[in-house]
Amino acid sequence: MHYTNEIQSMCPIQRGDLHASSPIPVEGRMINPKEVIAISGLSHGVGGCAPQQGAAKLTLNVKEGIIEEVLIETIGCSGMTQSAAMASEILTGKTILEAMNTDLVCDAINVAMREIFLQFTYGRTQSAFSDGGLEVGEALEDLGQTLRSQVGTSYSTKAKGVRYMEIAEGYVTKMGLDENDEVIGYQYMNLGKFMKALDAGVDAETALAQASGQYGRFAEAVKTINPRQQ
Repeated sequence: MHYTNEIQSMCPIQRGDLHASSPIPVEGRMINPKEVIAISGLSHGVGGCAPQQGAAKLTLNVKEGIIEEVLIETIGCSGMTQSAAMASEILTGKTILEAMNTDLVCDAINVAMREIFLQFTYGRTQSAFSDGGLEVGEALEDLGQTLRSQVGTSYSTKAKGVRYMEIAEGYVTKMGLDENDEVIGYQYMNLGKFMKALDAGVDAETALAQASGQYGRFAEAVKTINPRQQ
């Protein structure tokens, strides 16, 4: 290590005991991490790209510094979805530090990685106080039984009002209006349930009926519209 002349000419001053860094919670234990292998946990990070065209949600399950599980969900950008496919393949097996310095192509995924890195290193993970952490595979719990991301799409104009395209329950097929043309409910089809039924051998018509439902006072509607065509 090289020192400047100014430093070399200074007289040494001793200090007292060096206080350790503040401990952080890691899977039910309070530790003072000094190496990346001390970091474990499951958490999430969300990021947007530079033009704010889309967003990515990143979920990592880290065990002793190594990424064992990756879930990437994207919305709003076709290029981002392709980058997510690549990132999901290359991130597992890396340390959380390596992942932080891996070019994931998409700005949004890179930002999500930065945010999730902060959560891990500051002890703010979802599993910070869970004894032993969460099993590998727990990231899929966010997707529910049909293993499909929660997506919501609503659109509105001053001239023509609101259109619900997709709600938590699923793809909106019809909106129900009352006598004042105000929304009182909607009919939907859950694509995840529909595909699960098809894979189980149920015929398409029956599967569609099983995956469909309605919300609110849809049955009382005096008029229904297709939100994508009317």
